[in-house]
Amino acid sequence: MAIVSVTSTSVAVNPLKQSQTLGGVLAFLGLKGVMPILHGSQGCTALVKVVLERHLRHSIPLSTTAMTEVATILGGEENVEQAILTLVQKSQPEIIGLCTTGLMETRGDDMGRFVKEIRHRHPELDYLPIVVVSTPDFKGTLQDGFAAAVESILKEIPLESEKQSHSNQIAILASSAFTPGDIQEIKEIVTSFELVPIVVPDLSNSLDGHLEDSQHGIIAHGTTLTQLRSIGNSAFTIALGESMRRPAQILEKRFGIPYEVFGELTGLVAVDKFLQALSSISGNRVSEKYCRQRRELQSIMLSTHFHFGGKRVSLAMEPDLLWSTVSFLQSMGVQIHAAVTTSRTPLLEKLPIVSVTIGDLEDFELLASGSDLLIANSHAGAIAQRLGIPLYRQGIPILDKLDSGRFPKVGYRGTMQLLFDLGNLFLMEEAKVQHS
Repeated sequence: MAIVSVTSTSVAVNPLKQSQTLGGVLAFLGLKGVMPILHGSQGCTALVKVVLERHLRHSIPLSTTAMTEVATILGGEENVEQAILTLVQKSQPEIIGLCTTGLMETRGDDMGRFVKEIRHRHPELDYLPIVVVSTPDFKGTLQDGFAAAVESILKEIPLESEKQSHSNQIAILASSAFTPGDIQEIKEIVTSFELVPIVVPDLSNSLDGHLEDSQHGIIAHGTTLTQLRSIGNSAFTIALGESMRRPAQILEKRFGIPYEVFGELTGLVAVDKFLQALSSISGNRVSEKYCRQRRELQSIMLSTHFHFGGKRVSLAMEPDLLWSTVSFLQSMGVQIHAAVTTSRTPLLEKLPIVSVTIGDLEDFELLASGSDLLIANSHAGAIAQRLGIPLYRQGIPILDKLDSGRFPKVGYRGTMQLLFDLGNLFLMEEAKVQHS
């Protein structure tokens, strides 16, 4: 049981967390045919767009209601209406994801009423799902905004009225801790059991950076509207990350679909548990492909544990990613020297470490001194240089590494890759010590 402490400073000097708005947009980008709209100023939209495009290294579709000072005072309904009508005319989206920003949350715009009255004035929009999610950037974190968007998607998109359960279809709700490469690996594992996964949101195809034959003004791949509307027919729900528990409970309440939460899919025990659950759901045995991968992972763990045992590692990341990373590192004999996260969740107190701090990167720098390795996003790069400690980049944003999110860190294969990545960093540091 970890002791959770909150930093006593009244201002974030070197912020660790990203805004809810960014998390909400990221979740919507996993839906096919979506166009996210930010209800706020053009500056709010530009900040989100810059962070995501620098992290993903390709352009993303993102629109804005372009609120000015006058429009903010008089009310934003007209701007929301015009933004929706313009997008329908120019881009013809299949879904619109409408996220609020701190500006309009402070003003108190009633987004539900806005959308209802816009639909009343424009019945031609009845076919178009408009998902509204509250994502004020003055509170919460990227993980919170991502989870809130997934909840709104499951609540607001009309689902099939008659439930016809498909025994081989399962819903997978993936938190912000899982990258496009992770989602692709998870889908391959699930389909090996002859199960049909509906991933919400599915970032594996929409944000993997592949080239299209033609340019689209909307997201060309991801979870389709047909899949979303049939998700109530799933036989089981797998929630990846504790922040997906509430969305899983929504499906259980609406359709009686049982669920299980998997906090991590990295490490031998975690992957064993996941594959055993899939075997129980499907009635099929684990394929020889994954049995072989398991044996490979065992061999690699044996040959690399000498470099991991007793190492002191400090972490700064969102709660779901923190939980997964702590579990994996401790399974390799690593000591968690310091842990800093962005927001309080019930998960933190269950962490099997001495303490965890809710703070920023300034707190991280103070606590991480004396570590052998830092794991955080790219904003910790300057801290790593000042402390003279190597940095392994995890989370959002990753700005100074080309392959962020492309390769999996989950499953047996992803665990092997992570062992090599971290082990090579430890080897380099050991070599420096020997030559000094």
